[in-house]
Amino acid sequence: MKQPEIDYWINTMLESASNVSDLNITVGRPLQVESSGFLSPATVTPDVPEITPFQAEVFALNVIGNNKRLLDSLAATGSCDLSYWLGNKARFRVNVFSQKENLSTVLRKLPTEIPTISGLDLPNVMNKMSDELNGMILVTGATGSGKSTTLAALLHKINRERAVHVVTLEDPIEFVHPHHKATFNQRELGNDFDTFANGLRAALRQAPKVILVGEMRDRESMEIGLTAAETGHLVLSTLHTVDAGSTINRCLGMFEHDEQPQIRNRLVDTLRWVVCQRLMPKVSGGRVAAFEVLGMNLRIREVVLNGESEGKTFYEIIEDGTAMGMTTFDQYILGLFEKGLVTEQTAMGYCSRQSAMGRGLDKLKAIRGESTTGISGLAMEEEMKDGRYDAFS
Repeated sequence: MKQPEIDYWINTMLESASNVSDLNITVGRPLQVESSGFLSPATVTPDVPEITPFQAEVFALNVIGNNKRLLDSLAATGSCDLSYWLGNKARFRVNVFSQKENLSTVLRKLPTEIPTISGLDLPNVMNKMSDELNGMILVTGATGSGKSTTLAALLHKINRERAVHVVTLEDPIEFVHPHHKATFNQRELGNDFDTFANGLRAALRQAPKVILVGEMRDRESMEIGLTAAETGHLVLSTLHTVDAGSTINRCLGMFEHDEQPQIRNRLVDTLRWVVCQRLMPKVSGGRVAAFEVLGMNLRIREVVLNGESEGKTFYEIIEDGTAMGMTTFDQYILGLFEKGLVTEQTAMGYCSRQSAMGRGLDKLKAIRGESTTGISGLAMEEEMKDGRYDAFS
């Protein structure tokens, strides 16, 4: 296999289904694409019913090219990350990894168009976030939930409205931002800096107003990120957490127990917003995003400083904070159900608190005049007559 054959495979896989998000090259399986969260086979000529170890290895090495750093990373750690261009047609974030002595490759398709807040139908409060001059904004969620896309939309708004210097630290670069009002310097892990901590440390000497960190992976990155936010920078980053409360706990958990009181104080001074997201199956096909949004206020500050307690939890405060743009996952998912975008089963499966979601769904169905219970055929009993009960008809 040569490079043109690799590109032919990739091009054919892209065209094999609608809304392709990932390409999967795994030994013992056909070429596969992920569309709307599900894998399906892709057909090429000549046919590849099962990928052989040799084909998987040649594919991976062609994508990596002769990059010694990536080859060393693959040998030392068992995986490597890179970006790949298919001419002017598509860009990919690629992970090559070893499994059972074979190489597998997964290519995540990256949009070539910079997303917008309105185009993604993000919560309206995101428009307010781009006006923040300093502090930290965290976007969290599982892998593949769209965190990078959300951050790209936020950066796009800053780019259109503010004449500032923006430095991004990414692994790899996903969206290429043109210069509009803002000036962008986008740096890629491995090619332009060696670790996120070192890249962040260097960014403090590069006179940016806005710093994007692809991921807060460790304590050192978090500590430097807090320092940058404290010294007048707006820091945007991601974490792999399931909701706003676990995001705060994850930040604290990166530090030793005796350091946490100080970190709590630093968080209440620097953290501005936490945006959590989940992708859910849509009624009409495809997927739709649900969001949880936490904004710093006096009640949130108190819980960050002192911890959660009865009647003072992140969930309850966010639930009461709709006036300032906050929302829980459950509130947002109920809104999607009300619009007919998700089913009742999906809403129950992706919610945070099933009891709260159940009550909310019953209320919406009652307003629509739908049944809120599957129980039927019940009848009231009247007094016993002749040793038996007679029911009202």
